[in-house]
Amino acid sequence: MRSEFDRATALTAAGDGTRTADLDPLWTVGGRPHGGYLLALLARAASSPTHPHLLAISASFSKSPRLAPVQVEVEEIRAGRSLSQFRTRLTQDGTSCADALVTLGRLEDAEPWWTSVEQGGPAEEDCLLMPAQGPGGFPIDLLKVVEQRIEPAAAGFMRGEPARRGEITTWHRLADGADWDPLSLLVPLDPVPPISYDLGLTGWAPTIQMSAHVRRLPAPGPVRIRMVAGDVGGQRMDETAQAFDSRGRLVAHATQIAGVRH
Repeated sequence: MRSEFDRATALTAAGDGTRTADLDPLWTVGGRPHGGYLLALLARAASSPTHPHLLAISASFSKSPRLAPVQVEVEEIRAGRSLSQFRTRLTQDGTSCADALVTLGRLEDAEPWWTSVEQGGPAEEDCLLMPAQGPGGFPIDLLKVVEQRIEPAAAGFMRGEPARRGEITTWHRLADGADWDPLSLLVPLDPVPPISYDLGLTGWAPTIQMSAHVRRLPAPGPVRIRMVAGDVGGQRMDETAQAFDSRGRLVAHATQIAGVRH
């Protein structure tokens, strides 16, 4: 049985290395397709019979597509023994919306040989379930398909009292009970709200560029996301997110540059 994520990111071959997809209205924020969801579409379009897992993706977003059919063009760059690399482009009505470089390989369910990364923050049961409606009635339909809980220390923005730490920890589960995989992890790596809300800067924060790396296969259960901001200025901000699985292991991380008004 396919998960809601698999259904929402399904692609149909259209010939000449092109795939088509119908953008799902549930995977949206403020009526716009979620950045991590679009990233997953770009990654799913690339496929290799010997390299089943997403290792890395880097995408630039030029235009937010409408909730209508899109096309994804695929070009194979290299097919090696350990890696396959692709270039994918998402277009709508002949206009480019996002371009990505995708690297596929094979992941393991193994502990790290060495790591300096440690997860932190409260347990899932101590965090607050986020509603599918933000301040002022802002629709967050994504939270109908992804159950997300936010640490109490970062929830002040919902009552007009942002903590201004530039750090947010959240827990994520797929609402249909499916487990996370290397492709679906791209969604929580672009969590809601953007880090700007914790800084007292509300409004749309469009992703300009996002790069993600998947380190290992996630264990069944929720993932914890720790997101921090590094620098805000010039109507731009950076966000760095780390994803930890239910066994406390770093399974993926991402960095993005997004627009912001301050």
